[in-house]
Amino acid sequence: MTGTPRVKQTPALPSRPGFVRDDRGTAAIEFAAVSTLLVVILGNAVDFGLYQSRSMQVQEAAQVGAQTAWKTCNTTNLLPATQNCTTSNGAAANLNAAVTTAIQSTALGTRATLASGYPAEGYYCVNSSGALESVGSLSSKPTDCSAAGNANASPGDYVQIAVTAAYSPVFPGFSVIGLRGLTSISSTSWMRLE
Repeated sequence: MTGTPRVKQTPALPSRPGFVRDDRGTAAIEFAAVSTLLVVILGNAVDFGLYQSRSMQVQEAAQVGAQTAWKTCNTTNLLPATQNCTTSNGAAANLNAAVTTAIQSTALGTRATLASGYPAEGYYCVNSSGALESVGSLSSKPTDCSAAGNANASPGDYVQIAVTAAYSPVFPGFSVIGLRGLTSISSTSWMRLE
C-alpha cells in the first residue's frame, strides 16, 4: 500500500454557530411578549369596566335626585320648586337638602355631589322634533307652547338635577381611561314637576 497518502477528513463545519441553532428559552421569550400584551389589554378592560360601572351609578344618583325633587315639591303651592320649596320660605320641604340626601343614599354615598347651579328649573315644551325646548322663565309661566310650535300643548315645569362623582383610574399611567385624564363623571336627569 504504497502510493498516495491518505488525508484525514474532518467533518463539515456547521452552517450556523451553535448559539443560533439553540432554541432553548424561545418559549419563555414568546410567553413574555404575549403576556405583556395580555396584561395591557386586561388592565384596560378592568379600568374601562370600572369607569362604566361608576358612570351608571352616577346616572342612577341623578335619576334618584330628580325623582326626589318631584316627590318633595310637586304640589302647586311649592312650584316653582327652586323658589318655593325651601325651608327659608316657610315650606315644609327643602329641595336642595332632599335631593342631596337622596343622591348620597345611592351606592356612591358621599362620593356623589349635587353639581353647582343645580337643581335648575324652567318651563319647557316638546317641539316638532320631539325635543324639550325652553319656553319661559320661572318668573312668568307661558300660557301655551306656541313658542315651541305647539299652541295646543301646555308648558311643563321641569327640574334638572346634575350629579358629579370623582373617579380614580386603577391604572392611571397605563390604561386609556387613565391616560385621558378622566377624573370625574357627571350626569343630568330631568323630571316634570307639573
